[in-house]
Amino acid sequence: MILHEKIAAQLPEWRERFKTLAKEHADVKIDEVTVGQVVGGMRDIKALLTDISFVDPAEGIRFRGMSIPEVLKLLPRARGGKMPLVGGLYYLLMIPDYVYKMLRTMPKDTHPMILLTQAVMSLGVNSIFARRYKEGMKKDAYWEPALEDSVDLTAKLPVIAAFIYRYKYFGEKKKPRYNPKLDYGANFARMMKVSDKKGYADLARLYFILHSDHESGNVSAHATHLVGSSLSDIYFAYAAGLSGLAGPLHGLANQECLAWLLDVHGKFGGVPSREDLYKFAWDTLNSGKVIPGYGHAVLRVPDPRFTAQMEFAKERFPEDDLVRLADMVFDVVPTVLREQGKAKNPAPNVDAISGTLQHYYGVREFDFYTVLFGVGRALGVTANYVWARALGQPIERPKSVTMKMLEDAVAKASQPA
Repeated sequence: MILHEKIAAQLPEWRERFKTLAKEHADVKIDEVTVGQVVGGMRDIKALLTDISFVDPAEGIRFRGMSIPEVLKLLPRARGGKMPLVGGLYYLLMIPDYVYKMLRTMPKDTHPMILLTQAVMSLGVNSIFARRYKEGMKKDAYWEPALEDSVDLTAKLPVIAAFIYRYKYFGEKKKPRYNPKLDYGANFARMMKVSDKKGYADLARLYFILHSDHESGNVSAHATHLVGSSLSDIYFAYAAGLSGLAGPLHGLANQECLAWLLDVHGKFGGVPSREDLYKFAWDTLNSGKVIPGYGHAVLRVPDPRFTAQMEFAKERFPEDDLVRLADMVFDVVPTVLREQGKAKNPAPNVDAISGTLQHYYGVREFDFYTVLFGVGRALGVTANYVWARALGQPIERPKSVTMKMLEDAVAKASQPA
């Protein structure tokens, strides 16, 4: 496998760098941990290692050092496609029939994220990593079966997601037919059968690339990393990541953003005036609610992932009401949030527009949006998983403190020097 050979060629240098940092420079401080960080969910504590992606507060996410515009410009494209290929077709193994049988036995009102998580877990029966570990393999070789499992899982996810969509919402029981002549995004668009509007394959490519990774600190990525650090296979690890992604504070934001836009559209019977939107935004805040899709824990600029999707929409369907409304929200809401004075970053994030694009192409089942997120996120977390095994990263085990310890530290810090 070409990917296997490329990683193997780079690995000695990466392992030496990792070993040097761990053995010779372990005592060098890169941050000061505060009580607020301890009790606030470890926010901003520099305690995770990943070279897959990094969120630059001033430029947005970088994949292997490249910004979103650079990634979209430099990655290869399918013939006739404007968006880059998601990763090409690595290879696709037939999905075991028991996976479909299991999904068909679930109650029809089962949430699609439960179905996706169960499907991922069931694929673990054939984990090459688990089998090789049981047989006994050297630690330096962990990454090889980890890579095989990761590629296998990544290849299967769009097929499973498309089956869940057609089965849950349209009652179709047939397995999706994968066309080996098409790329990852085009195959997904074909299997979803959602729209006769041109461009959904390009949207799938763009969507999966933009949602692939966002450092290792977000819930889905961190959960995958944490479980993987115990040497669980990627199927266990990513099922944990999906469980975190299903939480309302993580993967639900895109549908909440779209719901808010639809509320505005419904209230005014279309796209409102700028003045009416300004008042509606203030009414939302004054009622104790938030305006979803605006603000980010790290970024201090508009999310480049938002910008890429807005450019996609304006190029292809600029007259769509929700696109026009989302663009007006981008103009009005940051002003309102600055006037309110609570938001550190009043700019839009990726979720502010992603649901709007899916809605345009006919994917209007809100609870499926997190499944789409899950398919894309697998690309990044599996890459992190493979490299964590390749570098021999240890099991993650933060040290806890008691409330009394924190209170004692606060009291000591408040005493005169």
